[in-house]
Amino acid sequence: MPINITGISSLSGIGNTVEEHAQALQGGRTGLRPLSDFPHLDMDTGSLMGAWIEPRELMLSRKWAPASQLSIHVAREAAKDAGLTGDELKRAAVIAGSSRGNAWLHDWPGRRAIKLMAASNSMHGEIASAVTIELGIKGPWQVVSSGCAASLDAIGTASMMLRCGIVEHAIVIGVELPIVPSVIQSYINTGVLSNSHINDPYSEATSGFHPGESASALVLQKTEEKIGPELLGYWCNSDADSPIGMPQDGEGLKDCIIQAREALGDNAPIRAVCPHASGTLLHAQAEQTALLDALGKDQDISLHLMKPFTGHTVGASGLLDTVICTHFLREGLLPPNLPKLTSPSTPFSLPESSLESHDTLLKIAVGMGGHNSIIALNK
Repeated sequence: MPINITGISSLSGIGNTVEEHAQALQGGRTGLRPLSDFPHLDMDTGSLMGAWIEPRELMLSRKWAPASQLSIHVAREAAKDAGLTGDELKRAAVIAGSSRGNAWLHDWPGRRAIKLMAASNSMHGEIASAVTIELGIKGPWQVVSSGCAASLDAIGTASMMLRCGIVEHAIVIGVELPIVPSVIQSYINTGVLSNSHINDPYSEATSGFHPGESASALVLQKTEEKIGPELLGYWCNSDADSPIGMPQDGEGLKDCIIQAREALGDNAPIRAVCPHASGTLLHAQAEQTALLDALGKDQDISLHLMKPFTGHTVGASGLLDTVICTHFLREGLLPPNLPKLTSPSTPFSLPESSLESHDTLLKIAVGMGGHNSIIALNK
């Protein structure tokens, strides 16, 4: 039985609704700003850029930690968009993805936490448990933490629950708040942040990624009716290569793409890819090689890069990108790219305007530690 995406919601540096995200993409507007303008980052950020959510009040709760509070907001909005209420909502699964959850967020500016909640506020699990408590959901919940692939893996985990018949609906959440001193400093020490203002992931001059905040959610439903874009499949594997990078030849990602292509077969030809495209030079070279090796013999494949708009929202990025793509797929379209980006070799292109969507879209996420994840969607 098909699995459809029936509800979506999103928050990031380019908007507080899915419609605002679409408007930013159509207008070619990035959410990146100097991190020196961020009001709550007590450290020297030099020329670093980032993207963050406004208004900050959305994250404040005495009871729940900031990432949990955002998760409640986007889950409620996605359920509303899907018309998910009553017993269907009560029996749904809640699956969240985040690389760090609420870790390092205990001194959140403007928050007066309840001491009794201190242990809960520090747990990854609170992201999903808070949603079930506030929305009255008694279905199963899980939190996935596989680095930058976490929220795409959350989609995959939810889809497996649906296909196994455990639930008929699932709310999937991706949330990340990486713009805090300890996390930013760890990225600086590792050398993965951009040391220039270049926001062009496949450029030879790219030097790293630009961190961003986001929270988003979608509702998956198993139904014979075509009531939204369809989730065709989920695939993942590991590189077994490096704790911080990926093989230069992109072999693990290539194998994962080939696995997806072969599973989809000729009935669902791949004509569009939303890649990970984080902004680090190693990743740019490895991902391009993987795409060329796995799909280079095909014709006219468009790439749709979301991070130049939103910044790299780490474990939340896979789901945020999926929500944005889903909004366009609902209209029979594929999202535009930020103008003047560097395009990989033929057969790949980076369209600067929306395209009509006719075939399958792959969404890729790559997690630090060597984890590759892919989902496939169609309109």
